[in-house]
Amino acid sequence: MTVLELLQSTTAYFSRRQIESPRLNIEHLLADALSKRRLELYLEFDREIPEHLLEPLRNKVRRRAEGEPLQHLLGHWDFFGRTFKTDRRALVPRVETECLVETVLSEMKTSTASGSRLVDVGTGSGVLAITFALERPDLEVAGLDISDDALELARENAARLNAHVSFWRSDLLEAAAGTFDWVVANLPYIATGDLADLPREVKFDPLIALDGGEDGLTIVKRLIESMTNKLASNSVVALEVGQGQAQRVAGFLARQNFRDITIKKDYQGIERTLTARYG
Repeated sequence: MTVLELLQSTTAYFSRRQIESPRLNIEHLLADALSKRRLELYLEFDREIPEHLLEPLRNKVRRRAEGEPLQHLLGHWDFFGRTFKTDRRALVPRVETECLVETVLSEMKTSTASGSRLVDVGTGSGVLAITFALERPDLEVAGLDISDDALELARENAARLNAHVSFWRSDLLEAAAGTFDWVVANLPYIATGDLADLPREVKFDPLIALDGGEDGLTIVKRLIESMTNKLASNSVVALEVGQGQAQRVAGFLARQNFRDITIKKDYQGIERTLTARYG
């Protein structure tokens, strides 16, 4: 079987199984199997695929057709220009979260905050904490999570990328020492009643990383109400939220005396990121 034949036949198969972006999925899987960049496949359409590569590839194609996330099958995914290890231990990095990174980095350019301590609450695979540590080596960065499995994956990613981040087990900021100048968080924000209707792929993520309580904002609200004693003077908080939640979260922040509350849209025009100052 040639590269082109496999791409065409598997694209049709994925389409029948209602896999979103079917051609892109098989391109990623085949490029990974051949240790090529995805776009290099277009220069090798006539290349015969060795039989010893076909069998493990068929297995991944079958699992993808059953809904297992592409990121889990590859074992890695790119976020903000870097490749992170991905598996069932933590939420798969999503492109909309890059908006939070861009927003905070922009804030840092003009900030009057005097300190340099940043904490990523609910760090998961560590993508936010690690990205900020690498983008801004002057920061002292910590990543917190209640999941030991997620923290293990985050530490593996930090080691792979040579990022200096302290990871702690903590329920929100409960176990954090001292105060912080920057707090970033992408916490669970899906309402419990909506979990059953999630796409197949999302259901492979840990439930603890998805379930935001009855209204989806239970954990976000608890963080906002509990963190003021962990914030340094003039500190900045940046949160990612779900579709239709930004205005309610802005209200939570205002009631806790945060100021300069700003809502920014993601690449699809959804109100996704909130920033606010305290003190």
